[in-house]
Amino acid sequence: MRPELRELYQDVILDHGKRPRNFRRLEGATHHAEGFNPLCGDRVRLDLRVEDDRIADAAFQGQGCAISTASASMMTETVKGLSLEEARELFQRFHSQVTGQAGNAEADDLGKLEVFAGVQEYPARVKCAILVWHTLLSALEKKPETVSTE
Repeated sequence: MRPELRELYQDVILDHGKRPRNFRRLEGATHHAEGFNPLCGDRVRLDLRVEDDRIADAAFQGQGCAISTASASMMTETVKGLSLEEARELFQRFHSQVTGQAGNAEADDLGKLEVFAGVQEYPARVKCAILVWHTLLSALEKKPETVSTE
C-alpha cells in the first residue's frame, strides 16, 4: 500500500465502521441477499431497489467487524445510480484490488474505494472486505441461498 494511503485507510475504515451509511432496511427493495463469513461471524443483509436496470437505492443491515461494515457502507454509497452491468464490473475491479490481483491503474479507477487496497496486507481480513460485494452479486442475480466466504 502506498504510504499516503495507510493513514487514509485507517481513518476511512474507522469512520464508516462507526457511522455506516445506508445502514437500514430498504422499504420497497426489489433485490436482496444475505451473506455470512463463518471465519469471523460477519453477517449482512443487502437490499437494493432496481429501476430501469439501474440501482436506485441500496442499504444494508447486519453485524460485523469494522472492515466488513465499512466495506458495506462504502459499497452501498458507490453503487447507487450504477447500471447492473456497471455494478458487476465494479465488483470485479474491487475484488481484484482487495485480493492483490489488480495493477495500479485498476486500483486508481476505484476512487474512494482504493483505500481498501490495504486489506490485502491482512489476508485474514480480505474475506471481511469482500463479503458484501459477493452478496451484491447474489442480490443482482436474485439467488436465494446465503452467500458464504468459505
